[in-house]
Amino acid sequence: MQQKHPSQSSTSEKTRSLPDIARDSTAQTAAMLDRVGMSGIETVLRRRSPEGELFLVPAKADAFVNLDDPEARGIHMSRLYLDLQHQLEENEFTFPLLQKALEAFTRSHSSLSTHSYLRLSYDIMRKRDSLLSENTGWRHYPVSLEASWNGKRTDLKISFRVTYSSACPCSAALSRQTLKERFEEDFSDHQTISLSHVANWLQTREATSSVPHSQRSHADLTVVAEKADESLLEDLIDQVEETLGTAVQAAVKREDEQEFAALNGANLMFCEDAARRICSLLEEGKGFRDYRIEVRHMESLHPHDAVAITTKGVEGGLRP
Repeated sequence: MQQKHPSQSSTSEKTRSLPDIARDSTAQTAAMLDRVGMSGIETVLRRRSPEGELFLVPAKADAFVNLDDPEARGIHMSRLYLDLQHQLEENEFTFPLLQKALEAFTRSHSSLSTHSYLRLSYDIMRKRDSLLSENTGWRHYPVSLEASWNGKRTDLKISFRVTYSSACPCSAALSRQTLKERFEEDFSDHQTISLSHVANWLQTREATSSVPHSQRSHADLTVVAEKADESLLEDLIDQVEETLGTAVQAAVKREDEQEFAALNGANLMFCEDAARRICSLLEEGKGFRDYRIEVRHMESLHPHDAVAITTKGVEGGLRP
């Protein structure tokens, strides 16, 4: 039989002698509580690289259980913390691991709770090729997973952000009008104009007397999928970027910047356009029980943002 270390015995004895207010006292006002727990817990996820190696990713967690017993003073928050750290430190992170953590929360509070909730926030890292130059760079995509367990089933919501560039169609049209007027002004006394003359003029400062504005923009998506795993999440990020057409870039040389300007010019969009494109993408997928899309164009013209929001429209779901 293994002997306990003296420090372990003394620690155990001291723990038994310490007061436990949550266990030994009753609530001052009797009431059931929907969620009690902690937010902003610092933790890590063990993730696997494409090469098969495990590595640690920093994460933040919110962990909660309900408090069914109206007389109980409180829950045991340290149990939630230790259960969470144990699950995440000892196991490779997969979506099914969320279920195990939620069940552990309720097991550790079996006399108090029947429901549990866990939210994890972390970044997915993807290596991206430059548009034209032979360079690569890392992009980070903020992700949050919200999982809830009601004793019978787990519901999971996946949220993520894609950052892209949006060039304003109205500004582009007004800039073209200004360019036309400047061209007419500069060549009003010419009877004929050669192709080379026009080409040279287009290289001058006068040809950029008006420039359409574009802005860094965010598409924030929340989806409830029929079957959810991390490959679905990564594929969906790629599909949203492809649908929008002007995802922000990592490594950029001059040829890449020129190509990016051309993509913006060929891909003018209001926030309404961006939201509808993503909506069509999710509707074509057919595997989403619900979704919410919020696009935000952080305008360079205004001190406020242009925003469009749409949902699948499920009754009682993610509707605004």
